[in-house]
Amino acid sequence: MDLGSVLGLILCFVLVIFGIIFDKDQGIVVSNIQSFLDFPSALITFGGSFMCILASNTVNSFVAGLKSIGLVFKMSADNVPEIIQKIIDLSNVARKEGLLSLEEAAGDIADPFLQKGILLVVDGTDPELVRAIMETELVSVEGRHKDKIGFWEDLGAMGPAWGMIGTLIGLINMLKALDDPSAIGPAMAVALITTLYGSLLANWICAPVASKLKKKNADEMLVKEIEIEGLLSIQAGENPRVIEEKLKSFLAPADRGSSGEEGGGEVDG
Repeated sequence: MDLGSVLGLILCFVLVIFGIIFDKDQGIVVSNIQSFLDFPSALITFGGSFMCILASNTVNSFVAGLKSIGLVFKMSADNVPEIIQKIIDLSNVARKEGLLSLEEAAGDIADPFLQKGILLVVDGTDPELVRAIMETELVSVEGRHKDKIGFWEDLGAMGPAWGMIGTLIGLINMLKALDDPSAIGPAMAVALITTLYGSLLANWICAPVASKLKKKNADEMLVKEIEIEGLLSIQAGENPRVIEEKLKSFLAPADRGSSGEEGGGEVDG
């Protein structure tokens, strides 16, 4: 589980609650929470935001967008130094036993993208065609990721907008009831709380989720670019040490040592 995402979202909520219940004169006043709970405000802000997003998507894409929040809490299974080492091991196998020997090695690889690339190489596909096929799939994967990122960015934009709609509704009701002082308070509450709810939806949920999905997308694209470059280097018959140095150039300098200690070594067994 991605501890950063969990802690970040929980602590944001805790800080908001603390701001609500803490009073510098009275200390902690739990009853203050009730003043920030308003069902019509929540219905206007959250209901309006989500239904607008539904209107701009198909039902399937809407459900897929909602489910994508689960990706924020999952740790990436990709370990870039390990992937580089795996490619170097494959290059050693190919160098000793030929490209056809990679077909057996492909069966032990869990990554479908890398496995597909290996099989293309084994089949003797032209290097330019291998690159074109792999990059087409990369673009397709990135497009699906961007759809999910866009879902949360659009929802984040809708939150403040529907919060403002709720504010206008509350102000209209308040102005209509100026002759009844007892009605001004509830109407003003709707007017202000909807703005708060909209800001929370946008900045507590949507912005962090979209940002984390962007980071995960960038990390996955990096891994796939490394795999493409590694496979083409193997197909070209390059020296494993050269392949290692080429692939390590994708990493930040601080991360390069973790794959370099074993790079270019012989394959076990």
